[in-house]
Amino acid sequence: MRFGQFRTVSFDGCGSIKTPDSDRNQGWLGRCPYGGYPRIELMTLVETGTRSVIAAVFGPTAEGETSYATRLLGHLRPDMLVLWDRGFDGNDFLAAVHDTGAQIVGRITRCRRPPVLKPLADSSYLSTIGGVSVRIIEAKVHVTCADGSGFESSYRLVTTLLDAHHYPAERLVRLYHERWEHESAYCALRHTIMAGRLLRSGDPVGLEQEMWALLVLCQLLRHSMVEAAESVPSIDPDRCGFTIAFQTARDLVVRAEEIFEQGIGAIGRRVLAALLPARRPRVSTRKMKSPGQRYAERKMDGRPDQSRAVSAVTVTLLRPPIPPPPLPAATVPQYVGPGQSSTRMTRVLAELQAQPRREWRSREIAELLGDVTLVATYRQLARWTEKGLIRRVRTGRYAAAAHQ
Repeated sequence: MRFGQFRTVSFDGCGSIKTPDSDRNQGWLGRCPYGGYPRIELMTLVETGTRSVIAAVFGPTAEGETSYATRLLGHLRPDMLVLWDRGFDGNDFLAAVHDTGAQIVGRITRCRRPPVLKPLADSSYLSTIGGVSVRIIEAKVHVTCADGSGFESSYRLVTTLLDAHHYPAERLVRLYHERWEHESAYCALRHTIMAGRLLRSGDPVGLEQEMWALLVLCQLLRHSMVEAAESVPSIDPDRCGFTIAFQTARDLVVRAEEIFEQGIGAIGRRVLAALLPARRPRVSTRKMKSPGQRYAERKMDGRPDQSRAVSAVTVTLLRPPIPPPPLPAATVPQYVGPGQSSTRMTRVLAELQAQPRREWRSREIAELLGDVTLVATYRQLARWTEKGLIRRVRTGRYAAAAHQ
């Protein structure tokens, strides 16, 4: 899929691939925190239109999704538009993706308070996050199901597409739904190919071989499906059945027939002969059949337990919040030198003023304060920032107030 000149791609992780419970696997992957088999964390960069895997990395789940995604940034290109969910919301990650030249449409958390620099005509507003100029879009999405039921959810998106005229806010909100194509790609891997089974190897080297073999198989099948769809005008790759492609490939290998056939081949012909109907919009709560229900609390958001057809989706864009009045300029007591009556606050602020361009880490300021815990330093920094004595440059970094 393309959005204007951009190729839409997404980051997402899959942490439910199970491995045998051997000592070697546990030594590499660690124990599952809620019991069961050791699990591999798979992180992929996927093209949402075809669900093809562009790049992948995997390893222990303890490392975290954002860390794994950072390893794949070298595969981003300036013609890509990256979609991601709230799990990737972070100043450093956003700045790193922006540095690749790719554009961004991602969901951010509600606890953020980005400054409203300039309200725009489409209800979005310009802001800055992690030193990157961005546009913030806030909206409520109301979904009406075919049976008359419905639910509403709030979305808060950040994008580096700053031109509201060429990239209206409502179009970007509706585009964000394409991120869920990544889940379909993982469904094909976990359920169609693996059928819920464990990987076989009790050794990390063997697990790596199995994982790469699975990813190669997925990619080859997607390639055949896309070639088949492109051979017929106006056929959406969504209508090509992955299960049909997988079963056909399995039969060809077992019989050793039509392996070197030219053109779209037997896989392409069978996929085209049994095209799926056009995609029906559907909705259901996110859940999985497991003793540890990671998404059990999400059943309260109004989404139905069983999949239901969607009859209408209404997007209501929200106006940007009114910024609070600026705080009066704060004055900092003059530092009178060592051994005098200056407070620790005055001494620390004098150090920051002496190097106005330096970005100080929280731990460095804690060392200046002396016998103070890091937690107490965080609280002190928050109070000084609120009073305007210092400014927060980005997460964990502070500098002298701009007016000093």
